[in-house]
Amino acid sequence: MEIVKEFSRFAHEYNKYNVIQKEVAKRLVSYIPKGLYHKILDLGSGDGAIYKALNYSNIEFDKFVAFDFSKEMLKIHPENDNIEKICMDFNQLNSFSIFKKDEFDLLISSSALQWSRDLLSILTTIAPLAKEHYFAFFTSNTFKTLHQTVNIDSPIYSRDEITKALDKVFSYEMEIVEYSLDFNSVYEMLKYIKRSGVGGGTEHLSYKKMKYLLENYPLKYLEFEVLFVKSI
Repeated sequence: MEIVKEFSRFAHEYNKYNVIQKEVAKRLVSYIPKGLYHKILDLGSGDGAIYKALNYSNIEFDKFVAFDFSKEMLKIHPENDNIEKICMDFNQLNSFSIFKKDEFDLLISSSALQWSRDLLSILTTIAPLAKEHYFAFFTSNTFKTLHQTVNIDSPIYSRDEITKALDKVFSYEMEIVEYSLDFNSVYEMLKYIKRSGVGGGTEHLSYKKMKYLLENYPLKYLEFEVLFVKSI
C-alpha cells in the first residue's frame, strides 16, 4: 500500500467543480493495461469522466455501458454507437439482474460507491459480473478538518470500512492518494462543496455552525483522500 500526497495541484482550477473527480478518473484508468476490451461497465458513470479517460489513454473497447441513477447526468454523457446508457440505482441490487456472470471484461467505478447504502452487498453482487474490477472511493478523511472544525461526522465510509468490505469479496491491490484544493476564501470553498457533488455533510449545518465554520476553518484548502483499488 502506498500513500501519495498531491497538494494544491489544482488551485488554479477550483472553479471547475468536478476537477478532483476528473483527476481521480484519469488516475484510475491509468491502472488499466492497454489493450482491446470487449465490454466495459462504468458503475456511477456520471457525465462520462471514465469514458473520456479511456479514450484519452487509447484503451479500446467494443461496447461501453454507462450505468447511473441520474437521467440528467446520462443526458450529458458522451454518445456513440458503442455506448449503452442504463438509468438505474446501484443501491437496488436487483438492478444487476439484467447482467450475466462474466459479461464484462472490466467493471469500473470511480467516485461513486462511497455513497452506497450497503457497500458489502453491492461488492458481493457485482463481483461475478466482470473479470477485472477497478474502483476509486473517496473516504471519510475527505474534508477531515472541516468535519473536525464543526464537530460533524462524514457522510461517507472510512478507509477501514471500505477495506473490510473489499477484504470479504476481492483480492486486490490498493493505493491511497491524498489531494488538496486551494481556495481564496471559506465561502468559495463551501460553494465548491455545494456544486461539486463530492458532498461534505455541510448541507444540514445550522446557521450557528455555518457561521462558526466561516470564521474558524483553519486551512486555505480542502482535503481529499481517495482509495484506488485494482482486483487481482
